[in-house]
Amino acid sequence: MPRIELENVSKVWKNFYGADHLNMVIEDNAFVTLLGPSGCGKTTTLRMIAGLETPTEGRIKIGDQVVFDSKMGINVPPNKRHVGFLFQNYALWPHMTVYKNITFGLKEVREEMPVVSMDYERYGRVADILTNHVDDIRKYLSYSLDKKGKIVEPKALLFLMDGFHISLYSAKEIFALHIEGLEGPALSSLLTSKAGEYLAKAEALKEKAKSQGFDLNEKGEYVKDGQVVKKVRKLNKEEIDLRVRHVARIVHVGEFMDRYPSELSGGQQQRVAIARTLAPGPKVIFMDEPLSNLDAKLRLEMRAELKRLHVETGSTFVYVTHDQQEAMTLATKICLIQNGVIQQYDAPLTTYQKPVNLFVADFIGNPSINFIEAETKPEGDALRLSLFDGQVKALFHPTKPLDLPAFEKQRDEEMKKALEAKEARKKEKGYVEKANADRPFNYHINTVQGSLAMEEEHDVPKDTYIIGVRPEFIEIGDEGIEATVASCLPTGMETTVRLQIGRFLLTSVIFGGIEYAVGQKAHVRFRSSEILFFDRASQKRVAEGSLTFDPTSPEKK
Repeated sequence: MPRIELENVSKVWKNFYGADHLNMVIEDNAFVTLLGPSGCGKTTTLRMIAGLETPTEGRIKIGDQVVFDSKMGINVPPNKRHVGFLFQNYALWPHMTVYKNITFGLKEVREEMPVVSMDYERYGRVADILTNHVDDIRKYLSYSLDKKGKIVEPKALLFLMDGFHISLYSAKEIFALHIEGLEGPALSSLLTSKAGEYLAKAEALKEKAKSQGFDLNEKGEYVKDGQVVKKVRKLNKEEIDLRVRHVARIVHVGEFMDRYPSELSGGQQQRVAIARTLAPGPKVIFMDEPLSNLDAKLRLEMRAELKRLHVETGSTFVYVTHDQQEAMTLATKICLIQNGVIQQYDAPLTTYQKPVNLFVADFIGNPSINFIEAETKPEGDALRLSLFDGQVKALFHPTKPLDLPAFEKQRDEEMKKALEAKEARKKEKGYVEKANADRPFNYHINTVQGSLAMEEEHDVPKDTYIIGVRPEFIEIGDEGIEATVASCLPTGMETTVRLQIGRFLLTSVIFGGIEYAVGQKAHVRFRSSEILFFDRASQKRVAEGSLTFDPTSPEKK
């Protein structure tokens, strides 16, 4: 499977940036989710890679092939990029059976392929099965018995196709021998005779190829001077059937081949759509929110199915979703996009545990992360914090040494350079001012009166930072600062508790079926060395570490 590279890719409509100078690499056999809120540019990014949308500028490479380059004037059409599509709408033909839906695109495939004698390969394969696998034939036929002990032909053919990985045509030839009623010399004689016939037919085809100056290899491919002969052609009926049966086995829809889409459940229709996408053997598979039409339970089942498919097919998957849980469970890497700009491109757990900024920390995680304003002052290797309007004092212990004054100096220099670079770009020829200008993330701090929205600040208070605490790191017990239970939502597996400290609210997740009464007094502490420390001016993560409440705090119990 190919590696995909995006270099400085942008898409601009007048002065609106759907994608803003994207740079990313999707490795071979990766499962990458493009994640972000509605309108962030994730579908635009997918469509540009696939060739359904033409970028304004930049370069896209799939494998060794440059499929788009604005400077060189290259723009390879979608049908030449060898990619597959799976969209929110399955778009199955209602008047076609499942089999015909899957074969629909295969009939139009026309590309350079080995010249092949499928009959030669089929005759050899059937002869081998009759000679060496008679016990397996009996086994598959026994699986096909009805309540009266009669063999059901459609089931028998399905078991033969799936068991031996053969086409319907080969399965019918084996079934037509009806060996289920034969034993001893009669069976042996029949199998030897039929296997001999198939080998003779295969040998005749090989001799015919030799008379034309070719040889046939074990796959039935024509060979000349040691090289497989290739030409631009369509797939023959046997090749189409083999591909259909192969993908049907992968997605478990083999038994539905004669049904129509209206006779299938939503999950089964989804499997058929996946099979149709896989059938042409695309290098990359693009999926745009393919599970959004399914109910919650079925969506969970299909997530597991997609993860299995990724492993079995070895394909590169690029998947668009706004559901962060879906992204976390499926992806090998998450590309989180906001306003057309890549915010973070990392493994799911890295994105969760070490978000690069406030937006990423807030978007990833359910329930959302708790943000707490903190007045900060260095104290030895730690930082002294004043939290919750000064009611609580604490010490933050970074996991790595942190020189806060040095960080602030470097931050100011970087922000200055970024502003200068932006002003310089405005003077470049062809520059288009971004109408959807990038703004600091409007993070929220929860209070009993509602959320405090942190609008863009021109004068950020000095020495004020943001502490980020994941709900699972807030522990309720006998020690810590005093809080009041504002709400309690048990689900059996876990309990979500809202805790009030002064006028502020924190969300805690307690694993297990624990219930607290509203208004009950409690004590909380922040457990973990993964407490996050963010800069308020740049909104970047500065450090992670542990946090302990100061014994001198009046709220300490």
